Amino acid sequence: MRRWYMPLTVLGLGSIGAFLLSERGRNSLRAISENFDQAPECGLEWNESAQNELDRIQAALNRIAESLELRTELGQ
Repeated sequence: MRRWYMPLTVLGLGSIGAFLLSERGRNSLRAISENFDQAPECGLEWNESAQNELDRIQAALNRIAESLELRTELGQ
């Protein structure tokens, strides 16, 4: 299998290069660059959503830890 790494890599990179040089590839790059300005707002929105989810997970873990502490205290 190792002898196929280089030819497959060259073929893959060549295909990507051919796509990017085609009209469709240039249109794709143009659309990506036009939408790139919106990326910071989307990233901040996702970041806030992820932080809220982490806070909920932390609160749930804290409740579980408290209930386990109560059980160990009652068991002693």
